Amino acid sequence: MDPLELLASLERQLKPYKAEPDVPAFAELPADGLPRAEVTALVERLAGTEEERWRDGFASGAVYHGDAEHIDFLNKIYAIQSQTNPLHPDLWPSSTKYEAEVVAMTARMLGAAHAAPEAPIVGTVSSGGTESIMLAMKTYRDYARERRGIDRPEIVAPVTAHAAFDKAARYFEMPLIRVPVGTDFAADLAAMEAAITDRTAVVVGSAPSFPHGVVDPIPRIAALAQDRGIGCHVDACLGGFVLPWARGLGYPVPDFDFRLPGVTSMSADTHKYGYAAKGSSVVLYRGRELRQFQYYKVADWPGGLYLSPTFAGSRPGALSATAWAAMVSIGASGYTEAARRILATGARIRDGIAGIDGLRVLGDPLWVIAFGPDDDAAGGPVDVYQVLEYMGHRGWSLNGLQRPAAVHLAVTLRHTLPGVAERFLADLAASVAEVRANPEVRTGMAPVYGMAGSLPDESVRDLLGVYLDLLFEV
Repeated sequence: MDPLELLASLERQLKPYKAEPDVPAFAELPADGLPRAEVTALVERLAGTEEERWRDGFASGAVYHGDAEHIDFLNKIYAIQSQTNPLHPDLWPSSTKYEAEVVAMTARMLGAAHAAPEAPIVGTVSSGGTESIMLAMKTYRDYARERRGIDRPEIVAPVTAHAAFDKAARYFEMPLIRVPVGTDFAADLAAMEAAITDRTAVVVGSAPSFPHGVVDPIPRIAALAQDRGIGCHVDACLGGFVLPWARGLGYPVPDFDFRLPGVTSMSADTHKYGYAAKGSSVVLYRGRELRQFQYYKVADWPGGLYLSPTFAGSRPGALSATAWAAMVSIGASGYTEAARRILATGARIRDGIAGIDGLRVLGDPLWVIAFGPDDDAAGGPVDVYQVLEYMGHRGWSLNGLQRPAAVHLAVTLRHTLPGVAERFLADLAASVAEVRANPEVRTGMAPVYGMAGSLPDESVRDLLGVYLDLLFEV
């Protein structure tokens, strides 16, 4: 695809309101402020338009609950708490109550009762899974420097571990050693063991991984870490609020949390399957000593004593309040029922995809279902990125994957609505048929993914930089 054509195509997708003359744009402050009613009406109109894209269950992940009554409840809690800031606990002690209880409830859900009294499971609230992961990696870096005398501590993680680990490695100058996964898309334990050196600060496992929804062999990874005297972080951002209940429902979920003595930290997103408002997550540690290395403390600043538990200074206490409100209003029974619906729908979709000639399911996922071309299909494999494009034409917003080429659907409560799973499978079969009928066609993002697979990484990063630039242009 011509670069100028690609740029124009991306701009049309990212900036649809530029083509609508009745949607004002502001490159500078208006001379006089607009009436609040006018501002409210515009925001409501845009929100209403965008709600159509996820309300009926046509998006992968993104909106994990989506019920109007639940959203209204969280919005009310947010409005009540909109001025709160945990940076000032003297003014808003309710914020510390909410955050402490969110941490405690999450820790209990993830096996805190099995921890030794001298090393209780503790943690903090963060702004999302990326921050939780980065906080944990920063913690291990500083711990390794101070306690083990390692100048450049290393991270060992499977290639399927979230990109936030790459981000942490770059920000904190921690070499990241990526190890392969097996044909089942779970971490290769032998490769992980071989990658560990005297510089290793932490090994990583996912429960499950974002790309393929596969749970790494956490018991063996944790045992390996414990044997070598290093940290083990389990990224349960996706699964932390599903897997504990899946186990209770009889699904084959091995231990993945603090029941395993080798697990020393975890991340779990309250704003995903915890059904809180966007912008909250929890990072947990085995023992208060380790958590101390996450904190930032300044004793000699003229502005006074300064301390913050996470990267941000001021933080929206309202988001922590919504996380607390979601958790206490849903309860264990509510999370169990949500997991039951999601897992049943995931199984139906997984089996349906496996029955479509030309596609195969990657690994053995429970509810984050990745599928790619099936080389052994009777009609031959299909271009899965063009399938992704045609699914977009049918209203679906799915995630494109690479290495190998694939697409995934993260099943949420939106997909458990009547008829959604059936509609997905029918549209997927129709999209595969359309690709087979038009083998020469490559449109939309399909050529972009294809190009990304053939270009050097630096060229792909340049393209992603252009994409990000577009986001901030009026």
